Amino acid sequence: MPIQQTLKSGKVPVHIWTPETQSEALVQLSNVSQMPFIHHHIAVMPDVHAGIGATIGSVIPTRGAIVPAAVGVDIGCGMNAIRISLRASDLPDNLRPLRHHIEQAIPVGFDMHDQDPVQRSTIVPLARVLDTLLEKHPAIRGMQRDRPYDTWIRQLATLGGGNHFIELCLDENDDVWVMLHSGSRGIGNVIGRYFIDLARRDMGELLGRLPDRDLAYFSEGARHFNDYVAAVGWAQEYAMINRREMMRLILQSLTRDLPPFTITREAINCHHNYVTKERHFGADVYITRKGAIRAGAGELGIIPGSMGARSYIVRGKGNADSFCSCSHGAGRQMSRAQAKKRFNRTDLEIQTRGVECRKDNGVIDEIPAAYKDIDQVMQDQSDLIKVVHTLKQVLCVKG
Repeated sequence: MPIQQTLKSGKVPVHIWTPETQSEALVQLSNVSQMPFIHHHIAVMPDVHAGIGATIGSVIPTRGAIVPAAVGVDIGCGMNAIRISLRASDLPDNLRPLRHHIEQAIPVGFDMHDQDPVQRSTIVPLARVLDTLLEKHPAIRGMQRDRPYDTWIRQLATLGGGNHFIELCLDENDDVWVMLHSGSRGIGNVIGRYFIDLARRDMGELLGRLPDRDLAYFSEGARHFNDYVAAVGWAQEYAMINRREMMRLILQSLTRDLPPFTITREAINCHHNYVTKERHFGADVYITRKGAIRAGAGELGIIPGSMGARSYIVRGKGNADSFCSCSHGAGRQMSRAQAKKRFNRTDLEIQTRGVECRKDNGVIDEIPAAYKDIDQVMQDQSDLIKVVHTLKQVLCVKG
C-alpha cells in the first residue's frame, strides 16, 4: 500500500506506511522532523513504535550531521538467513535435543565463550581499529562489564537477549532455513551509550534548544564527528561478523542431529539499526535506519515475525519515497512490562504451540501477542517489497 499518513508539523514532512501510530511515536517523529539538517522527508515503516529519542521503524536522512540516539545502542543489529539442503521430513520428530545443542554452541544473554571463538585473522583487524578508538576515548574501556579485551572477543558468535533469536524454519516448499537475529553485543551497547552522552555534552547550552535531549547530534567538522563515524562503522562490522560466526557454529551443531546437508542459499546478512551514506533526492546524505532494512531494487532482505508467527524473505522494489527501505519486523504493540502484566505462561504455551522453544516466565515479554500482526505489516508495505519466501519457525532459541 502507498503512504497512509503524513505529518506536516515540522520542517519536513513525515510519510508513514501505516494508518495507526502510537501517540508517543507521533510526538517523537514530529520532534525529529524539526531538526534543521533533515533532508527532504522522513519515512516511517509499518512496524513503527516509540523508541529512545528517535522512533523505531523510521528512516532518517540527514545532511552534515548524525544523531547517535537515532542509530541507537544495538548498533548493527540485524538478520542472517540461510537455506540448507534438507526438508521437513529430514527433521527429527523431537526437536528439543536439537535446540539444546544449539544453546550449548551459542552463548545467550550476557554469557560469552570460554575461549576465543574465531580465528586470530578475524580478530586482529578489528582489534587495531578498536585500540585506536580506545586511545582517543579511554572512558569506553571503563564502561565494559568485564575486561574489554576478553568481552568483545568472546562475545563474538553469541546471541544476546531480548528479541534476539535463532530459528529453524520451513518455507512454503518445506525446505529448511536457519535464521538468526543479533547485533554488536556488549561492546556495541557501550559505544552507543558513550557517544550518545558525548553528543549531549558537546552540544552544551544548545542542548536545551532541542525538542528532545536524546536528539543531540554531531555535525560534520565538529570535534568528535569523525570519531563517532569510525566507532559506529566498527560496531556495524563487528555485528556483521558476529552473525556470520554464529551461523557457522550453528551449522556445525546441526550436524550432530541432522543428515548431511549443504547451504543452498544465503538470503542476506543485513543490518536494521545502522547509519550509512547514500544518495537520495539529489543529495549525498547519511541514512539512519532505526528498525528498518534497505530494500533497494532487487535486493533481498529478511522481515521476521514473532516466535509464533510467519517470517518473510523479501525482494526490495527500490521505492524512492521510503529511501529504498522496508520494515525490520512486526514491531511491538506493547512494552515488555505491559506484556508481562497481561500474559502468563499458559498464554505463551498456547501462542507458541508447534514451536520448540522456551515457554517459561523469562520470555513472556516476547510472546507473539506483544507484537503487531506481521501479515498486516506486510500488507501495508506491499509497494516496498515483494515476498520471495514465507517461513514458519519450528524451533526458536531465545536469550
